[in-house]
This record gives sequence, C-alpha cells and structure tokens, in this order.
Amino acid sequence: MSGPTHGTWEQAPAARWEDAFLSGNGRHGIMVFGDPNVDRVVVNHHSLVRPNGGEHARPPALADELPLLQDRLLAGDVTAAETFTDGRELQWVQPFHPAFQIRLNRSATEVREDHRREVDFTTGVCTAVRGAWQSEAFVSRADDVIVHRVTEPGLTTEVTLDHQLPGAPGNLAVGHGTVLTPEGALLTLRVRYPGSDRAYTGVTLAVVTGGRTRTSLPGIRIENAGALLLLTRVRRHTGELDVLAEARELRALLPEDADQDPYTVLLARHRALHRPAYLRAGLDLDADDTERALPGSELVRRPKSAALLERLFAAGRYHLLSASGMLPPRLTGLWTADWNTAWSGAFTADANLNLQTSSAAAAALPEVTEAHAALVHGQVDHWRDNARAIFGARGVVAPAHTDGESGHVYHFSREYPLHLWTAGADWLLKPLVDHDETWGERDPRTTALLAEVALFYEDFLTRTDEDGRLVVVPSYSPENRPANASWGSVNAAMDLSAARHALRTAARYHQGTPEADRWRTLADRLPPHRINADGALAEWAVPGLEDSYDHRHLSHLYGVWPLDEITPYDTPGLAAAARRALELRGAENDSAHGHLHHALIAARLGDGERVAHALDQVLGGDFFHASLMSAHYPRRDVYNADAAHTLPAVLIEMLVQSTPDRLVLLPAVPRTCPRGRLSGIRTRFGARLDLTWGPDGAMAVLMPTRTLRIELRTSPGDGDGDRAARPLDLVAGEDHVLSLGAW
Repeated sequence: MSGPTHGTWEQAPAARWEDAFLSGNGRHGIMVFGDPNVDRVVVNHHSLVRPNGGEHARPPALADELPLLQDRLLAGDVTAAETFTDGRELQWVQPFHPAFQIRLNRSATEVREDHRREVDFTTGVCTAVRGAWQSEAFVSRADDVIVHRVTEPGLTTEVTLDHQLPGAPGNLAVGHGTVLTPEGALLTLRVRYPGSDRAYTGVTLAVVTGGRTRTSLPGIRIENAGALLLLTRVRRHTGELDVLAEARELRALLPEDADQDPYTVLLARHRALHRPAYLRAGLDLDADDTERALPGSELVRRPKSAALLERLFAAGRYHLLSASGMLPPRLTGLWTADWNTAWSGAFTADANLNLQTSSAAAAALPEVTEAHAALVHGQVDHWRDNARAIFGARGVVAPAHTDGESGHVYHFSREYPLHLWTAGADWLLKPLVDHDETWGERDPRTTALLAEVALFYEDFLTRTDEDGRLVVVPSYSPENRPANASWGSVNAAMDLSAARHALRTAARYHQGTPEADRWRTLADRLPPHRINADGALAEWAVPGLEDSYDHRHLSHLYGVWPLDEITPYDTPGLAAAARRALELRGAENDSAHGHLHHALIAARLGDGERVAHALDQVLGGDFFHASLMSAHYPRRDVYNADAAHTLPAVLIEMLVQSTPDRLVLLPAVPRTCPRGRLSGIRTRFGARLDLTWGPDGAMAVLMPTRTLRIELRTSPGDGDGDRAARPLDLVAGEDHVLSLGAW
C-alpha cells in the first residue's frame, strides 16, 4: 500500500469557483482555477468586510428592563421575551467578500487530455499543467504574500486585477494603476466602499523573465517571455495607501543573488512553516490504492470509500490550517468568490465556529487555537459593553455572530433573540482551556478572561426557584424554541451547563483565592438537568416546557460535547438520557453542521453506529465540491466550511478521546473503519499518541510530556462502574506501549 494521498487533483480546470483549489496563510487566501486560457486566481483577505451599518451598531441598552422581563418569565409568561428589544430591525454583521481576481488572459488553446491541476497539502501549492504551460500558486505563511508563477516558452498573456466578481456592488469607487519599473511592473487596484472612508488596495509586482512587457490598461501585456512571477498583497485602509512603499516591500522579498530562483526561495521559506504543521498528524485507513489515486471529483462519488475519508481528513486539516492565522475560519473558511456571501460569511459562535475548530487541540494545530484566541481577545472590550448594556452586569457576554471586527451584540430579532444568549463566552473559551491542558501552560489572558465570565454570572444569577436553586433567566437555546413557548425562556440546558462549566473552570484557574470558593458555590447552586417524559435530556430544565425535536442544533447536549459534564463513565443516567435525546433529534434542513455535531455527540456517548449514520448523511449527501471544500446543504448548495473543517474532529473522536485525567481508546469506531492508523494526536493530559487498530486488536504508543496517573478506558462503558477502566502511570519522556485485545 502506498499510504494516504496528501493532496487532490482534477483532469480539467475548475468551471465553478466552488471547485477552485485553495491555498491560504490565515490572512490572505486564494482560489485557483487552473485554466491555461484564462488563468484566474481569486484573492481573499480576512479583513475584507463590507460596511453595511454594522460597523456602527452597538448592543441594545436593555438593562433597566431586565428585572421586569425576569419577573414575567418566572411568572409563566412564555412570550415575555418577545418585547425585550429596543425596536431595531435585524442588522446583519458586515459581510465578508472577495478582493479581486488576478486574470491572465492567454490565446485560447484546444482542449487537451494532458491537463492536470492539483493542490499539494504539504506545501499549499496549487499547480496546473497543460503541455509546456505550467502555473503554480501558493500563499506564503513566512512572508504574507501571494506567489504565482507561470512558465511557458514564448509566454504571451495580459495580466489584470479585476474586482468584478459575482454580486459586486455597482457603486464601488474603483481605480487601476500600472507602472513599469526596472524591478518589474506594478499593478494596483483600489476599491473604496460607497459612503465610507474605508477602502482596500491590491498591489501586484510582476517580475518577467525575457520577452517584452508594456502597459495595457487596466493591466499589462507580456509577449514572448519565458516566465512570469507575480507577488500580491491586499491592504485594508482608510485614506490613501502608499503603493510605492508596498511595492518596495514586495521587491525586498526577492533574493539579491541573481543566481537564486525567486520562486524557489519564497517557497522554501513558506514550506519551512507550513509543512511541519500539516504533517504533525495523519490518518491511514488502509484504503485501496486504486481509489487513493482517483481525482477528488470521482472519489466523492464513492461515499463508502476509506480513501475518501483519508483524503477528507487530510484536506480538512489542510484547509483549517490554511484558513487560520489573523483570525480563525469563517463560515466560508477564508475563501469566497461571491460578494453576496451567505449569512455574511460571519463567525457564527453558537455552533459553526466551534465545530470547525474542534480538532485544533487533538489534531496538533495550535496555529488554529492561536487564531481563535486572536478573535476572542481582540473583542473583549466589546464583550464588556454587551454585559453592561443588556444585563447591567460586570464581566463579559459574547455575540453569536461577529464579522471579526466588532464583538458587539447587535444581530438579533424576534425569531432569533441572540441577545439573550449568555453561554457564548464559555463555548468560545473552551478551546483555549483545551489548548492550555494539552500543552501544559496556562495563558494569562485566558485566566483573566475566565474571571470576567465568572463575574458576569455573579451579577446575572440572582433569581432563584422555590427550592432555592439559581435560575438562568432569560435563557435561550440556539436556535430553537420550546414547542409550547416562545424563543426566550428559562433554564435552557446549554445555559446551565455553560454557567456551571465557566464558574468551575474559573475557580480552577484561580485556585486558592476567595473568588474561587465563591464561584464554586455559585456553580453548585444551579439546578440539575431534567429528563423529560420521553426519557430524554430536556432542552429546558423547567417542567412544562416541551421539547422541539426536529432541529439542526443540538445545544442542549453541550454537556456531552464539547464539555465533559455528561459521560457514560461518570454520569451513566444522564448519558442514557442524552443518548435518548440524540435518538429523537431530527435533522431539520439537513445542514452539514447538524449531522457532524450529531456525530461528535454520538462519539462521546460511545455510539459508533450513530456516528456511522451521521457520516453517511454527509458523505452520501453530495456535500463536497471538487476542491474538497464543502457545502452547507446537500447537493453542494451554499459554499460553507463546516463539514470540511469538522470532519477531522469526528474521525478523531470516534478513535481517541481524552480529558486531563482520562484516555478513551476506540470508543465509537464504526464497522466501516475496521482497521487503520491514527498518528500524532495530542491528548489533554500532555501526551502525543499513535494508534493502530484492526480486527485482531490494537496498539497505542503514548509519548507523555508530563508524569501523572490517568484512567484508561478501552470501551465506552455501559453503566457497570469501572468494568472497563484501569489506572495508567505515565512518566514524562518515556514512551508507553499499550496492547489491546479485539475491540
């Protein structure tokens, strides 16, 4: 067997932008079509969001009205929250949009069978070849520049920067510039948003080998050259940008030694950062080599193929890494070629962002968590504004939607009262806590922010029920409502789990302080989860509120995943109720994130068959484009990164799960994955893990960085106490080999 493929390929150029191959460095992203006649590269940048009024929006000032709302909800008024608003219309966050496309127009050639385009996940290079023509493009993680080289004997082409992609507003102020210098031709494109002082500028330096270069507005024309190297950056700015200074920075990236090939030098610097990160972890399912060799568009039509899972695992980690840097991935990762991006291309924190980044710690991608931390810590002041304005509280409240620029809560409506949601800060901080546990060092920024979350709960959790238990009021379970009540309610299961987790985690981080004791006491006063008449964990802990089962979100099972509040080992009764809730949950509109969220929870509950079913819905639902980026709905409807980025987490969770003091091996392996090897996984108790499994048994190699005792489990457990558990002593620096029987 040759091993999994670290890339994907096609036999023809991309006819749709959704099929274009992707590269990125977490700031700039590119979409590469690979067409020799019109060699198009769509340029994206995380900072490009279009002003729409959201940039000035602030959270609603509702704190004075909060006590009355709480009184009404506690008195049984199930529609009280519908009037808890300042009367504004729904305001979407600023929409993410593409910058422009680099177009290389070349004399049309006939269709040939030797065309091949591919993307190499180990380097991030997108290559297209037809005959003597070759185009290569990548985004440098070292130099933050888009690098595009085209080679062909007698290369003749026109190069332009073109913002006119689908949905581009007609009232943009657009200016082109072209200057020929001894170092190369400089192309610029400035785009100013209407009614705004904000603009962005694309700057491309074209270095031509041989031939003749002349201006041909709005771009340049190259005739009879041997090679063309394009270096491109995008800058978001106000006022005027010094494009000559930008050009000097691009020129400075080129080697001074004329004998050195600039492309080779630039690629080597980038590869030194990208390749080790990508190769830290891998999955080998012993797939058929013939299927491994298939183009991606053919492989995705084989939903039962182990080779497909291997390639999607590799592509998911590659795309996740490539989309993460300045910020974590958006709903579309870092890529779009349409100015009308669905749901504004936002960061959606009530499920999507959290699902997309869910593999970061275990799949050895700290770069993703660092990008996530940049988003979180860059918005803390706005989170404080939200807490004060809406709830009159100290501390912080996170928004459910953000454009990456504003952290204010302003996207809400009657049907989506997202301003009532208080669990967001805990969910957004959970990956940062996982990172600390995995790598063994606590980030002081996380420590400080956990305290602010706890302070919010101190001020917010002031109402009690007849038993003296604290009540979360108002409460909201994204994006669902009780069958017999309105959206804003009392004691949503997610809010209870998040408050408990936030308070106890803050206390752990601040161990030995008076505040820690106070926060633990507050957590202990929260009510338990409720099991409804169907035997399922109820989405609202208040008796009388009826569950709405057919919904894409699984917010009420937050205690199962991503938290460890409900497990088959520690809380078997609640785990059984959670499993029943999962059985009753519908798929609503078949959103990819709903199916994979379902799979992650099923894996935590040890239900391999339910994991397999959820995977079948996605793999068999035609969710993946030829680029191996995914769609939100079946039949490749609406470009969206949820499935692409979440799938690696599902595959890891069904094979390995960890907490700071527990390791679970092979908890939920579907029968469709009878053998394989998972390597480079990181655990939350500070060890690297390689796992090999097959019908006759399994072997795990642990490489710990800390000395400690953990609990080892090799089956999901069934409520019989510690039947499947045993202690395991690990010593830092000493490999530990585990041989397991048939599973």
